[in-house]
Amino acid sequence: MTLRLAEVTAADFDAAIDLKVHPAQEHLVAPVVKSLAEAFVYPGIAWPRLIFDGDRLVGFLMAFLDIDFAGDGTGTDIRSGLWRLNIAAGEQGRGYGRFAVEAVAAEIRRRGGNRLTATWHSGEDGPERFYLRLGFRLTGEMSGDQVVGELALD
Repeated sequence: MTLRLAEVTAADFDAAIDLKVHPAQEHLVAPVVKSLAEAFVYPGIAWPRLIFDGDRLVGFLMAFLDIDFAGDGTGTDIRSGLWRLNIAAGEQGRGYGRFAVEAVAAEIRRRGGNRLTATWHSGEDGPERFYLRLGFRLTGEMSGDQVVGELALD
């Protein structure tokens, strides 16, 4: 495996928006096209990246970087983390999700951060086991209908 992240370009835009998760997971994560629209609306906050294994597109991630979660302008709760993770149907279980989380963690560390925040739908069909196996701990918070987890990057 030669895993790498790449920025979304005009050359791979169509392949990016054609990337689909397993049909049983479609209700758990927004499609790539929505993420790219949000990245356009939130420049400097959203960090969209394609996940390649060699030249083969296998997934998409979008991170958020340096967001003031307190929302009061004090900067007392600045967070960065994984906003979306879409691994293509048929490509799961091959380490691509783990690679994506590790790549986001590396970017957060590079920027001086020490924790990675993620949200997900809990329940039998959700990705909670995946995140907990990677070391995420539930914070007790909710973001809409999703639980919030954090991974210490010490």
